[in-house]
Amino acid sequence: METDNRGRRRAAADGHMVPRAFPAGQRRRLPKRNCMKKLTLFAMTEKGYAVLTSIFAAYPDIIDAVVGAADKGLAKDYREEIADFCAKNKLRFYDRSERPSIGTEYGLAVSWRWMVNQGRSRLIVFHDSLLPRYRGFNPLVTALINGDTTIGVTALYATGDYDRGDIISQSSSTISYPITIQEAIKTTLANYRELAFEIAESLFHDQALLGTPQCEAQASYSLWRDEEDYFINWTEPATTIRRTVDAVGFPYRGAAATMDGKVVRVLKAQDLPDVRIANRTCGKVIFVQDSRPVVVCGKGLLRIDEMVDESGNPVTSLSRFRTRFNHSITVRHEAIEY
Repeated sequence: METDNRGRRRAAADGHMVPRAFPAGQRRRLPKRNCMKKLTLFAMTEKGYAVLTSIFAAYPDIIDAVVGAADKGLAKDYREEIADFCAKNKLRFYDRSERPSIGTEYGLAVSWRWMVNQGRSRLIVFHDSLLPRYRGFNPLVTALINGDTTIGVTALYATGDYDRGDIISQSSSTISYPITIQEAIKTTLANYRELAFEIAESLFHDQALLGTPQCEAQASYSLWRDEEDYFINWTEPATTIRRTVDAVGFPYRGAAATMDGKVVRVLKAQDLPDVRIANRTCGKVIFVQDSRPVVVCGKGLLRIDEMVDESGNPVTSLSRFRTRFNHSITVRHEAIEY
């Protein structure tokens, strides 16, 4: 691993870095520096809140302003927590609806979903993957569904093509399964804090943030997701469906299916060993274990341990044994005697 003249780590050729411990303790009381660079922070979600509080704890004077926004697609978007923190600590806060522009040399976007009017400023983006892998949308969700054992965060410069800018630094963590999206987010918060400290330290000392071009041959993409992508594809292996259920749970809306023509959200599930099925039909209930339906998948079986309706009310039992879980809203299939 290469280091600079201050002993800080730089990204290796493959882009992977091992996290270092984030400095603990109270907010550092450092003298103001006329030569330090300042930044405007665009922050959303728990990740943005973690970056804000981490930078403020170490180098509060580099924060010129903070921009926040609400996200109706999340059960908890941390917009109010970010605004309250700014008010408490006398930081300038703007809502995205005010359309603020960057008046500082650098901008930093964390969990930000929209274009930023950066002007002549250099915009740094924190991306939820170890680029060039998983450019695009919801990369952490994609990584969990795919069963990746290494996850992480990349700090890169924004360009006209999304997630193709030069890499400033990366931080990674090792995980094991089963793991929920909430647990994975908690894990990556350490990666966010590490990168936040590294960026803030460089800006405070007026040091250049050098970037390394990405290797295009290693690039892959994670597509955008919408409501349809919440619906379970029962033709997939049960292990994949279990990871999907865990990957799109809180703070997301939860994996979906239709039962008796109504949408239900599968919050917890367990993949089970397969049995020999002569007329395999994915989505059909084959067993009921302690009132919990066991569903046929493309490979293996999935036991639904917890599900709710669209109002959040628990669904604790089936209306009948012969139930079929569908991928989307369709006409209900009536059971037929053969």
